[in-house]
Amino acid sequence: MKAVNLFRRGLRLALLFALSAGMAGAAAAQQAANDDDLPLRELRVFADIFGKIKSDYIDSAEDAELLRDAIHGMLNGLDPHSAFLEPEEFDDMRVSTEGKFGGLGIEIVTEDGFIKVVAPIDDTPAMRAGILPGDIIVKLDGESASGLDLRDAVGKLRGAPGSSVVLTISRKGRGDFDVRLVRAIINVASVKGELLEPDFGYLRITRFQSGTGGALRQDVARLARENGRALKGIALDLRNNPGGVLQGAVEVSNVFLADGVIVSTRGRHERADYRASGADMTGDVPMVVLVNGGSASAAEIVAGALQDHKRAIILGSRTFGKGSVQTVIPLENGGGLKLTTARYYTPSQRSIQARGIVPDIVVESRDSPTTHGDAGELREADLDGHLENEDASGEKETVASRSKLLADDHQLSEALNLLKGMSLVKARGAAPGPG
Repeated sequence: MKAVNLFRRGLRLALLFALSAGMAGAAAAQQAANDDDLPLRELRVFADIFGKIKSDYIDSAEDAELLRDAIHGMLNGLDPHSAFLEPEEFDDMRVSTEGKFGGLGIEIVTEDGFIKVVAPIDDTPAMRAGILPGDIIVKLDGESASGLDLRDAVGKLRGAPGSSVVLTISRKGRGDFDVRLVRAIINVASVKGELLEPDFGYLRITRFQSGTGGALRQDVARLARENGRALKGIALDLRNNPGGVLQGAVEVSNVFLADGVIVSTRGRHERADYRASGADMTGDVPMVVLVNGGSASAAEIVAGALQDHKRAIILGSRTFGKGSVQTVIPLENGGGLKLTTARYYTPSQRSIQARGIVPDIVVESRDSPTTHGDAGELREADLDGHLENEDASGEKETVASRSKLLADDHQLSEALNLLKGMSLVKARGAAPGPG
């Protein structure tokens, strides 16, 4: 017990020192002077519980593991989006936001204990080596790959650019063979574009990364070249886009806006306005933006900006409603702290937190509720501990009448028909009348 008491005293002192140091920051110094005293009773309870676990829990518990669990619990109690990221999770987040990593360029799944290739990514080591969909990876550098979970398999395939790995491939009709691949920087495309039909372009953004704005500009220019003349309408698909980096949303909005505020953020200590920089490359080409309950965060920033500036018609179902900004802070252990630091607001100062963007034209999908539909979807307002919307006045949501089109993608078909109508109105408005 003497050792436990000494540990508890040391823990109390360490916690008091850490809390005092944290409160002494320049931004919070004045506020801290007016705050209540440190919660010594709660700190004593924490130390008592820690000591009891160490002395009486049925299994031996490591100090580092208990403290790590306490950190997780402290952040999980704030809101659904603040979190302590272990080093592996921090690396995964960095990959998702930067859109590039060192690897082979293979999309894989684990099936019946084996690693199966879904598809090689274009212009990657895997594609150049002739890896095919359906190939089974049975060994990695001579070691069996059987039984690896997806996370471990991805971790073994990724690595520093220039490093090599030998894959033993099992292919139907050929048997087993070895392929040596040299890892390279793999860029994950976040933008896909094609012509729906002459004069009408389709652009889909799967998530917002640091290079999404530049990729979108390239695709807009490419579609105009393929069309042979300027586009008459653009459908921007943000359905099931979970968001990503704030700067990516600002850059995407810049593709379609010439001026004005794109989004405002308000935190405890500062407010920032992100404005269009005059980089609009689409002029007044008619636009429809497709959204649904899976459109969140950065996707909602773009939809809200284009809606408030009357640059586009928003079509689909109400969005997720994640109107908070997370700052990711690297930690010395290789992990990271993801902390909610601000709310964001559309140009008209609407907060969409736990509310979402309501489309101008509501068109429900004919797909299952887990893909494009509205009914049964999980949204920000359903999450335990979510931040409340600061605007208590509420908004009335109106549901527009909907046409029934027989097509694989009902919402996209509606968007295309709407674009055609907008294009006709624009053309007729510019044409000279009878004299």
